[in-house]
Amino acid sequence: MEGDMGEDGCMIRRPWELPFAAEAQEVAGLRRIVRLHLKAWGLPRQMGTAQLCVSELVSNVVRHVGPGTPTSLRLLMNGTYLRIEVRDPDCENLPTLIAATPDAESGRGLALVDAMADRWGVLLGSDRKVTWCEIATDLRTPNGHTGGTRVTRAEAMISLYGAVASPRAIDASRLAVAVAKDAAIDVIVDLLHWMGAHGYDPDDVLDIATARFESCP
Repeated sequence: MEGDMGEDGCMIRRPWELPFAAEAQEVAGLRRIVRLHLKAWGLPRQMGTAQLCVSELVSNVVRHVGPGTPTSLRLLMNGTYLRIEVRDPDCENLPTLIAATPDAESGRGLALVDAMADRWGVLLGSDRKVTWCEIATDLRTPNGHTGGTRVTRAEAMISLYGAVASPRAIDASRLAVAVAKDAAIDVIVDLLHWMGAHGYDPDDVLDIATARFESCP
């Protein structure tokens, strides 16, 4: 599962939806799917919060609407916020935020969502309701990348690679070689951050790169 890439190198995060029957045993699988999807979208920092919110929103359907309810999970971007929607056909049992006591066995679900997400709410339609929450990212645009300065530097370097047809000789003095070695290490670290921001596993990339390096004449 990988994120789509546009011609300009940006990550295209298309809305994604999964229908399922709301059952308690489905929650673990939904958490894994969300983790994989956010990894493909280059949003690893949002994984934990998103998984918790999905668990609570789906469990809320199971508890208050009923096991086996036809439900769907939808992930999308709302500006630079990650939006999670859980849809079910019951327009009467509305999710309500209540103050749960420390020893209460239930009632904490929406309190957790309220505490972890940046905002949440409920939308009513003629035949369904949508309980949603949104989680902030560090993206500048919906199709941008996370990762900060390192990813930005790596992207600039990649653009430079495409623009330079042939390398230029550099001073091979001992000091210059030492500086170049440190710079090369920084380049490798930046590239691994870039890979992670695009949904790739840095360990897998290192293994492939090492195999190719060793096979080169």
